Order: sequence, then structure tokens, then C-alpha cells
Amino acid sequence: MHRSICALTLVLGLAWTATGQTTETPPAATGSEKPAADKPADATPAAPPASAWSVGPIDFSGLVDGYYSANFNHPASQTNQLYNFNVKANQFSLNMAKLTMAHTADPIGFQIDLGFGRAFDMIHATEKAPNVFQYIEQAFITVKPASLKGMQLDFGQFVTNAGAEVIETHSNWNYSRSILFSWAIPYYHFGARATMPFNSHFSGVFGVYNGWNNVEDNNSGKTIHVGANFTGKKVSWSNNYMVGPEKADTNKGLRHLYDTTLLLTPNDHANFYINYDYGVDKHIGSGEDVWNGIAFAGRFSKGDWAFAPRYEWFNDHNGFSTGTAQTLKEFTLTGEYKMKEGLISRLEFRRDMSDQPFFDRGADIASVKTQSTLTLGIVAYFGPKR
Repeated sequence: MHRSICALTLVLGLAWTATGQTTETPPAATGSEKPAADKPADATPAAPPASAWSVGPIDFSGLVDGYYSANFNHPASQTNQLYNFNVKANQFSLNMAKLTMAHTADPIGFQIDLGFGRAFDMIHATEKAPNVFQYIEQAFITVKPASLKGMQLDFGQFVTNAGAEVIETHSNWNYSRSILFSWAIPYYHFGARATMPFNSHFSGVFGVYNGWNNVEDNNSGKTIHVGANFTGKKVSWSNNYMVGPEKADTNKGLRHLYDTTLLLTPNDHANFYINYDYGVDKHIGSGEDVWNGIAFAGRFSKGDWAFAPRYEWFNDHNGFSTGTAQTLKEFTLTGEYKMKEGLISRLEFRRDMSDQPFFDRGADIASVKTQSTLTLGIVAYFGPKR
């Protein structure tokens, strides 16, 4: 059944693209989601720009994101399993309310993202730092000296470069996040990062971080990040490799992650991406945990309307990420309507499938292999897109 749905979606998308009667595809996300010289951000086109708010040299932006999600398994836990961040089922819920203050480096700048909601709870679920950090998505200083020919230096807490999606809903194509975003990569880092454009097409990134999803380190080791990216008119390709100790109170057993995203932009009306992740967490002794997966997605628009299909395959070989050794697949189809500038709505159907009885049905825990949901989300946002 899901193969038929995927085939139908692809045919509709190609037909829609061929008409040439579509509006401009939203531009790629920049700034807080991904650094300007490191362009996996190209895989996450932003929503249409809203009016800029500024007070002196400081730019303000923000958003409110809420949804209702119907889970057809009717789990007693009222939880959409595997999801980030629309995890609450069969009820209205607040995903995120956020305020951003930023000053573009000239040559010194900064950015602070503050907020609350279910997304912030999940982002900081493993944070050791004081509770106040639960409300901080990012807080970093940027230095961009003119003498360094475009090099940008960031220090503080910032979102990861890895992945084809970002934390803010309206900067993604779908309402729900992919399995790869939720279970294969980190959300954020605390440390130092340098990005450098080599020419108009190639750029690189180097970072030293405390680790994955922590302001205060859980050991004395550090995570090293190396990235290389190509940006063309119709093709962009980002690559990120991270390695470091992530276990508490020991520097033994390194965690490796390779993440790559290929973005294809055949015209102004359609985008496609392929995202692949491969992760290994070495045991302190012998052995290792492995996870890997691939996602395919597209976005097609016409006037104030758009739709975005996504298909994924994810293998959690040892149950390291999801808690169960399983192979997962998911298909998502998202319809979007721009109600006005700075206000969008999305209606999304998603079906997750496992080769193990992983999903709850009613009061029966881990009793079925599939889960289907229908979600209506509304996002209001203002200020310059970052």
C-alpha cells in the first residue's frame, strides 16, 4: 500500500513541476539553523519572509507553533512514538514559543534564542547544566574579521550542522521531523566553531565541542567536527563528520557520526533532498552499536499552496537509538497553505512501520508494528528569517 502512495505522490509532483505554474520556492534557511559558510541549510528552505523587527542594532524574530495530532492507534500514553517534536497524541499541544535576538557580525555579533514548549523539553532532555538552560536553544558570539576573508568564528551554544532538517517547523518541508533528525544526530553543541569559504562554491567547517546535547560536559574529552560543502546553482552537497567520547565519566569508547545531504533544485518551483547518516558508538570493551538510515524528500509549490512527500529507511542495529533493535520505515505527506505573510498551516499524514512490535495500541504496549497519524499544525512567525 505504501509503495502505491509513494508512486502516486511522485507522479503528482512531477506533473505539478512540469506545468511551470508554481510560485517561488522559499529560500534556504541561514543564520541560526546552519552557519552561512556551511550549507546543509540549503536542504531546509525557509518559509516566506515575514516583516523585520529591529531595535537599534538588534534584530528580533519569533514564532508560536501549535498543533493537534490524531493517532489512529489511540495509545493510552497519548504519545506519538518516534516523533520529534509533535509527540502528544489526540490533544492540542504547544510545540514551541520562541524569541530570537541577534546582531549581525560587523565584525562582532551575537544570537540568543529563548523559548519554551514541548520541543525545548525534548532538546534538553539529557542536559546536565542548571534548569535555566532548558529555555535556551542557542546563545553564541560571532566574530568575522574582515582580514580573514570571510572566516566566521562562533563560540557558545549553537544548533548542530548535521542533518537535512532544523528545529523550527516553518523552516522545514514537513511538519513532523524525520526519523534521522530524531534518532541519528545531535540537536546542539557547546564549544567553538570556525567556518571558511574557500571560493564561491566550496566551504569548510571545523569545531571543537563538549559533545552531543550538553552545555556542561559529562567527561573531559571533546568532540571534533570536520565538514566540507559544495554549493552550486542547482546542486548543493554538505558533509559532516563528528568523533568524540560521549559516555559519562570516561573518555573511552568513541562515538562516530557521518552525515551527508544532497539538495537538488531543478527549477524555482521544486526541491529534492537525499539525507544519509551512519553512526557508531564504540563500547568501552569490545563491540559497538551501529545505526544508519537514508531519507528522500521533495517539495512542490503553487501559489499559497505546497505539498511535501518524505520517505525514510532507518536501521537501529542494536537498539542504541530507539531502545529496540529494529528496522524502521516511514512515509509522510504534508500539505501547506500560507494563510498570510508570517502565518502558515500544515496538514500532514504520516505512517511509521517497524519489523518489530514496537508501537502501542490502546493500553497494549509495544503490540503492533505500525502507527498512523494525522496532524494539523499552525505556525505564526515574525522578524528576519534566521
